[in-house]
Amino acid sequence: MVPRGFQQDIEVALMGDDGKHVAFGRKPQAAITARRPDSGGKEGSKISLLANHFLVKFDSSQKIYHYNVEITPNPSKEVARVIKQKLVDNNSAVLSGAQPAYDGRKNLYSPVEFQNDKLEFYISLPIPSSKLTLPYGEMYDLQEKHERLKLFRVNIKLVSKINGKDLTNYLSKEGDDWVPLPQDYLHALDVVLRESPTEKCLPVGRSIYSSSMGGTKEIGGGAVGMRGFFQSLRPTQQGLALNVDFSVTAFHESIGVIPYLQKRLEFLRDLPQRKTRSLTCEERKEVEKALKSIRVFVCHRETVQRYCVYGLTEEATENLWFPDKDGKNLRLMSYFKDHYNYDIQFKKLPCLQISRSKPCYLPMELCVICEGQKFLGKLSDDQTARILKMGCQRPRERKAIIDEVMRGPVGPTSGTQEREFKLQVSREMTRLTGRILYPPKLKLGEGGHVRRLIPSRHDRQWNLLDGHVYEGTKIERWILISFGGTPEQKSNIPKFISQLCQRCEQLGIFLNKNTVISPQFESTQVLNNVNLLESKLKKMQRAASNNLQLLICIMERKHKGYADLKRIAETSVGVVSQCCLYPNLSKLSSQFLANLALKINAKVGGCTVALYNSLPSQIPRLFQPDEPVMFMGADVTHPHPLDDFSPSVAAVVGSMNWPTANKYISRIRSQTHRQEIIQDLAAMVGELLDDFYQEVKRLPRRIIFFRDGVSETQFYKVLQEELQSIRGACSRFPAYKPSITFAVVQKRHHTRLFSFETDHSSTQNQFFDGNIPPGTVVDSVITHPKEFDFYLCSHWSMKGTSRPTHYHVLWDENQFTSDELQKLVYNLCYTFVRCTKPISLVPPVYYAHLAAYRGRLYLERSESSALFRNTTTLSRAAPPKTAPLPKLSENIKKLMFYC
Repeated sequence: MVPRGFQQDIEVALMGDDGKHVAFGRKPQAAITARRPDSGGKEGSKISLLANHFLVKFDSSQKIYHYNVEITPNPSKEVARVIKQKLVDNNSAVLSGAQPAYDGRKNLYSPVEFQNDKLEFYISLPIPSSKLTLPYGEMYDLQEKHERLKLFRVNIKLVSKINGKDLTNYLSKEGDDWVPLPQDYLHALDVVLRESPTEKCLPVGRSIYSSSMGGTKEIGGGAVGMRGFFQSLRPTQQGLALNVDFSVTAFHESIGVIPYLQKRLEFLRDLPQRKTRSLTCEERKEVEKALKSIRVFVCHRETVQRYCVYGLTEEATENLWFPDKDGKNLRLMSYFKDHYNYDIQFKKLPCLQISRSKPCYLPMELCVICEGQKFLGKLSDDQTARILKMGCQRPRERKAIIDEVMRGPVGPTSGTQEREFKLQVSREMTRLTGRILYPPKLKLGEGGHVRRLIPSRHDRQWNLLDGHVYEGTKIERWILISFGGTPEQKSNIPKFISQLCQRCEQLGIFLNKNTVISPQFESTQVLNNVNLLESKLKKMQRAASNNLQLLICIMERKHKGYADLKRIAETSVGVVSQCCLYPNLSKLSSQFLANLALKINAKVGGCTVALYNSLPSQIPRLFQPDEPVMFMGADVTHPHPLDDFSPSVAAVVGSMNWPTANKYISRIRSQTHRQEIIQDLAAMVGELLDDFYQEVKRLPRRIIFFRDGVSETQFYKVLQEELQSIRGACSRFPAYKPSITFAVVQKRHHTRLFSFETDHSSTQNQFFDGNIPPGTVVDSVITHPKEFDFYLCSHWSMKGTSRPTHYHVLWDENQFTSDELQKLVYNLCYTFVRCTKPISLVPPVYYAHLAAYRGRLYLERSESSALFRNTTTLSRAAPPKTAPLPKLSENIKKLMFYC
């Protein structure tokens, strides 16, 4: 069968007997994604919306001249921009009076042709020669008066002449379906519209930040939050559109290195009061990790030079010597006293090493962190909460900020580029009509009977006050263990057990009022000792005759030993666990107990809710009760940006019951550092198919595969490789060829939808304060010109502005219509086991995300982390061989332990 939209003469992917990829056609780039199957969905009531897309009209006959720029010696992007501006100001005639746009690297775009195809310029700037090439003593002697102009050679060469005809054809409804997106022209326009904001603000990735948009706000730990905006050009059904959104991110605070370390690291809070303290080996590693790759400047003399921190010296400052230009050894402390009359205060601390290879040292107390550096480390929970609060704008506020960016002095239309390149950028958000899908009927339990419920509240939440979960479990054998806690907190345990059992009973879940053994009270220190923790948990399992169903753990506070606890319980002991914190036990609200009960029920094999009308009855054209369908979700989680070594973790989940389709089991693997393609996908899918066959007694007729975390630039590669892996897994079974739909799910995008109501007193606006209601779907105007994608906001946003989820179908052998797929995804969002409301993205993807995070926990305290911590910071070694994850215990392999 040829998937919808694929021409018969295009060779589709072929598979060898061994399941390996043989060929992907003569025109692989053309065969990337499924075409939109129809003119869009029809179901649901209509709603008027605004989207933060601004139409960009371009003159397709306007040529853009693309020049390659080479600057030697190679400068930073900031310096390169200064060079470009000086070059343009001084050479107007040679550049034909153009004001070209520059990306700070190699690409320069001009609306007119320069006088020659090859040009060479020499530009001098008041930047000192790199001091790292000078003898060490002389480096410190270079004061402002000795700084000299630095000469840069700039070579400019014409690469190509491009126009917008291909982009016009691509955007045209009548155009050839197989015209590839003209990336070169789109990139040129992107650079053009970014030129003015970049000159005035701080660019970070595709976003631009400015203190003029509300100043900076301290978020703790040596970091500040700064507001800005994101901008990106997108091909859409209405034409080329500029997507602009409000953005907030964390930067390093521009303060002295010593006060920075005080704020960043708990153990250095009292540093100024203890100037003679030194660092232990572990503390030194933490300091080095905190300062690595940060740029600093010195405050003991005037200079514009900036230095990058590569690491710390092994020796303390008082023990450091260096050779001067005559080869004579000088003591660092004596040098600063003699040359600058400065007595180094923190002589027991190491110095900053500011060269990758040579010994070049700067005392910490004389260094200040440069402004405008993105905070790359992992934000703490408190920092994250403060950043989220800064970025948490209600719809009307967010819309006002975006409108101000489009009309303001630092936005994409603030310069002359729009006029220079004959562009017309709308200042008005795009108006469109969306649809609100109807909520599905749900199935709950009621004393062994089925109860029907329609979520009719405006936020689509429902409660279980007078109903049971759809499938409650029976937990006979369980144990409670406590770590830390005050005597008063511990005294709440009997009341907690009693009320949790009672709440479970109200929900149709049986939790034995008597634990296998009396509650165990341990010190928090046990969580620091892996071997002791494991022996205690195994002892409990033996006390339950190796038949323990549940372990409830109560902790005094969040603790890094949580990762060890989960790993030991799920891989070594073989029991699901539920953790909670003592502060939550002081209130014991009905909501807290209900949430705990739902999670416990799901983990031990129950489920909260099911769809009243089964999927075959809702989509009869595709789904049959006796032809099972498997829903799969996949995600890859990567280590944080400063971690150069830890493996990435891939997780795949699959539904194991049909037609209910609300129980998912997982497979988790570690893989190469920052590898986005799931390397072991064929084996993982194969194992899930085996499990499905054991449960349902048949293999799935259709596989609906939802893939999270893929950017648009990776669509083709992910589809090409992962679709082959899925087919490879299927080929293990004789003559088994299920129909596969492969869709990418994106939450990390910047499209926002706003209710557009002329009557602000309407009931809807009273409820939503401008936010869109659950079930809002958009598949026109702002979606792809030809490909099968849609935005669905399936949840109600209590804070900030709703972010719809973007679903992009890359491959569709099931030939869904727009209505069928949108309805399917929305209905599935009501079946998530942890809550009584629809969630923001389709559950298989959410489960895959939770499973991948659990795999990350397993690795967090393992040897690979130790390897990362112990590696020298002066050179970036290749990632080590990926350590495999510990194997899950057979007891919990088929349970939703990761919930």
